Amino acid sequence: MPRLTSRGTQDERVVAEECPVALVFDGTTIAVLMATPSDLTDLALGFSLTEGLIEDAGEIEDLSVVPAVDGIEVRTWLRPRAGRLLKDRRRRLVGPTGCGLCGVESLAEANRMHRIVVRQTSLTPEQIQSAIEGLGEAQCLNHATRATHAAGFFRPDDEGHMILREDVGRHNALDKLAGALASQGISGASGAVILTSRISVEMVQKAAAIGVGIVVAISAPTALAIRTAETGGVTLIGVARGSDFEIFSHPAGVVGQATMSAASAQNVRAEPVSIE
Repeated sequence: MPRLTSRGTQDERVVAEECPVALVFDGTTIAVLMATPSDLTDLALGFSLTEGLIEDAGEIEDLSVVPAVDGIEVRTWLRPRAGRLLKDRRRRLVGPTGCGLCGVESLAEANRMHRIVVRQTSLTPEQIQSAIEGLGEAQCLNHATRATHAAGFFRPDDEGHMILREDVGRHNALDKLAGALASQGISGASGAVILTSRISVEMVQKAAAIGVGIVVAISAPTALAIRTAETGGVTLIGVARGSDFEIFSHPAGVVGQATMSAASAQNVRAEPVSIE
């Protein structure tokens, strides 16, 4: 795209694309997202899993990407049992909910942690540094645009290969990653999710929904994200820059680290900041 620099010269820049993406299930639109129009089948599959619309990728019968006048539709057709369960859920949303598209029925639902994770792996400080560096190196779209988030999957037994997805939205990037793992038959419990974004509660919930027991990010978590991770068994690592990082929950997920003892870490309580 053309641009004018601060020195008054004409130039061009590669910019990130975003467009409305409608996620349609059995003919009904469940959500409309502003997303980068790539890896959209991964996005739909991952969204289905992280939002609890399905429990397994095998519950999807067909999935197709259909360009529309104002955006893109990703049409997902569920197998009969999964379709009936989704219809029942949507029927409960009619009337009492103020946000039917996001599927939240109540305040309690917004704070959901439907799955308690049984962590099956751990990371060393060196592996955390390697994962953060690998995430930065692999962000092809962000290198070109400086405008996208990324979510990567790091496995201690396969450090040389990181599965990564990018999007203008951090939630979308994580959903795309979840879909990519499911389509390749890779268990979330076998590794850690690495994020370029802050860690909000939704990011913890989505990671836990696919069985991930370790979440690492270059930015900090929110207080609610920490409390949710503590309850859900997720090791939360934030502010990961170079060899430095901070552990906010379940420090046993990091082995050989001296920055925070298990005893002291378990005594940390995330309290919200009140602004008068």
